[in-house]
Parts: sequence; C-alpha cells; structure tokens
Amino acid sequence: MTYAEPPLREPDLPRTAKVRPRALRTGWTTGACATAAAKAAVTALVTGVPQRQVEIGLPAGRRVSFPVERCELAPPPGTRAEAVVVKDAGDDPDVTHGAHLTATVEWRDEPGLDLGGGPGVGTVTKPGLGLPVGGPAINETPRRMIGQAVAEVVDLTEVGVRVVISVPGGEVMARKTTNRRLGILGGISILGTTGIVRPFSTASWRASVVQAVHVMAAQGERTVVLCTGGRTERAARALLPELPEVCFVEVGDFTGAAVTAAVGDGMTGVVFVGMAGKLAKLAAGVLMTHYTRSKVDLSLLGAVTAEAGGEPGLVAEVAAANTGRHAYELWEAVGLLRPAGDLLCHRVRQVLLRFAGHAVDVDVAMVDFAGDRLVASSGRWAA
Repeated sequence: MTYAEPPLREPDLPRTAKVRPRALRTGWTTGACATAAAKAAVTALVTGVPQRQVEIGLPAGRRVSFPVERCELAPPPGTRAEAVVVKDAGDDPDVTHGAHLTATVEWRDEPGLDLGGGPGVGTVTKPGLGLPVGGPAINETPRRMIGQAVAEVVDLTEVGVRVVISVPGGEVMARKTTNRRLGILGGISILGTTGIVRPFSTASWRASVVQAVHVMAAQGERTVVLCTGGRTERAARALLPELPEVCFVEVGDFTGAAVTAAVGDGMTGVVFVGMAGKLAKLAAGVLMTHYTRSKVDLSLLGAVTAEAGGEPGLVAEVAAANTGRHAYELWEAVGLLRPAGDLLCHRVRQVLLRFAGHAVDVDVAMVDFAGDRLVASSGRWAA
C-alpha cells in the first residue's frame, strides 16, 4: 500500500484557550439546559405552579439541579407553559455561555413526545449529521434526555406533549460556530453526550492528558488507550476488557501530546479508538485536532474511497461530503465501510508511528457514532 505520507502537524492552541490563572470549572451543555427547561415547563403545566428549580438525570446516572430563570403559565390555565434555563459553560470558551435555553410546552392529542426547534435553534439542511434533513439540530443524546425528563412528570404512553426548544439570539451565536459550513442554518445546535461541558479546549486539559499518561506509567502499565470522549472510551473498554481503568485516557483534541508523553514514559503500546471525523484529521497528519485549527480533509477520504474500490461517482461524492460522518454514511450505504474504514485506520496508524518515532506499537480502531460497535481497524481486530 503506497500513498504520499502527509506532513506531521501539531497546531498551537487558540490564543484565548492557552492560559487561565485558576482551576477550570466544568459547565453544562446546551442539551442539559434544554432538558432542565423542558422538565420545568412540563411540571408547571401539570401542577399549575411556576418552577424555580428543577432536577434532571444525566446520561451517566448522576442527578443535578438547575435554577430556572423564568417559568410562566399562559392563559387559559393548563394549556401552555414556558421555562428558561441559562447556560453556564464553566470555563470552556463557548459561544453559547449565557444562552437562554427556552422550552415551550403544550398538550397534543397523540400520546408521546413531539420535539421541535424554535427560533435560535438551527435547522439541518445537509446529510452527514445523524439527524433528519429539515429537522431541528437537536442531537440524539439531548433528545433522549428531554424524553426521559418529560417522562418523569407525565406518562407519555397515555398523554401527548409538544416541546419546542428555542434560544433567543441563537442565530447570532451560530455565526461564531461552524454550523453554516455543516449545513445547520438559523441557529445553534443543541448538543452534548454527557450533559457536562469539560474544558477540552484549554492548555489545562492538555496538561491533564499528559498527567494521566504519567499516572498510568507510574503504575507499571505499558499500553495506553487513547479515546476522544466518553462514547469512544466505552467502546475501547469493550474492546480491551483485560486492561485496568487507568490505561484509558480521554485525549480530546490532544492526541499528539498523549503520544509524546507515552514515548517519554517508555510505553510499549498505543491504541487509538475514535470515530470517522477525528480519524480523518489524524490521517492527514494533524495531531492537535481542535476545530479552530483543523478540519476534515475530504480529499483524503476520497482517496481512501478509491483505494477501497469505490466507483468514481462515489469517490466524487465522498470528496464533496458535508462531514466525516457523511463520508462514513456514504461508505456504509454501499457496503464499503469496512474496507474504507480499515484503510483509514491504517493511515492513522502510520501517522502515529511516525510521530512516535516508531518507539511504540500502534493499533487503531474506528467505532460507530454511538460508540456501540467496532466498524474498522488497522488490523488488531480484523474482520
């Protein structure tokens, strides 16, 4: 297998994310805040009492309380309610910090939850985001969280509730994001896989990644498993159940820093587990993958498609894809996901080996976007 090896790059952090004089605070995702607003509004609709605080469950099982900025009942009584929760993003540099996540709820005739997006919530206009085109940009985990929170108040098998999430000023906030490039128009996305915003984008997070590798090395472990987030860590643990918890490190954007630390600490093995978009960036030689410093190289994914035997039309379609996920979906639709994914993982392996000076063994795995299933690898988990 021959291809032009990409230059290795480890871009610097954004200037605003480099140095902070104090410990970093975690915050709450737009998804968690929207969930809290939805539960407060539904509770007010059921009880007739405006809510001032509300408790919700996060995906990992933790229960947290949110202050409710505003909660009102619309006349006539018992027909509609609205609640607002203000987002606190902690110390993450987040354009949605201070956003007023607003939920408007009313009864509907059909049992179940009908979830919609109002002003300030983007509309999906392109494929590749795992959401229906034409629908609101409310991701899978927030949708599930909102459904569970509403179900704590009413029995959705018996009654129907319409919940509309809106964000005043969301369209202006979205101008500072990559939403338009991704085809999300008219507002922000309602995001989050854990409900918690951790300051991944800071120098302190990079330092915590390096520290995690040092801690693992101090305990005598020699294989470090690098995961990009919670879903990939769950998948990695399923792939490598024999390894202790300390071996699994959530690197966020800082794969290069983690590999450098692993080599310095005398590790013998590095396993990287990720999803298509992050793998595409790494395959292009980018070792610090913060969204402001890198983007998915779709021409690389087109080349991988051709190498995997894709027809010219598919190659062109992948090269013009909206996101790495869109390319993944195009591969999957024609039965090319495993061969193309394996080639992508192989390219990432070659990049990481070069970056490490071939001082460690490297394995790479790609998992699906739920973190439930291995879909490709550089060889260790061959089909």
